[in-house]
Amino acid sequence: MADPRATDETRIDRWLCAVRLVKTRPAATQLCDAGHILVNGNAAKPSTKVRAGDRVDALIAGRERIVEVVRPIESRVGAPVAVTCYVDYSPPPVVTEVRPGIMAVRGEGRPSKRLRRELERLRRAGDP
Repeated sequence: MADPRATDETRIDRWLCAVRLVKTRPAATQLCDAGHILVNGNAAKPSTKVRAGDRVDALIAGRERIVEVVRPIESRVGAPVAVTCYVDYSPPPVVTEVRPGIMAVRGEGRPSKRLRRELERLRRAGDP
């Protein structure tokens, strides 16, 4: 039995939202308008149609995503169903290095003079 939400082709902005690569459809539209979405190597407008087998290259939240459309759907579905609608070829996310040191605790206010001096010492030691 076929999924009633699946179609032969759908708009890229609707598909990105439906498979949960972006949170909202307006966000997908903005990404398309900014040129961050490529379908089969060509810049995509929000109205660009995607079909099964199309390759979508996207820069979403600073992360490069490369996915192949398996099933073009139009309505947002749950996460377990959404991952069956595409094959993800994205490189693993880049882990940023966390510098050791003193972390400011939110809500504690301005650091004391002693703590500020320690922070400055750590910053100077960490700079090459």
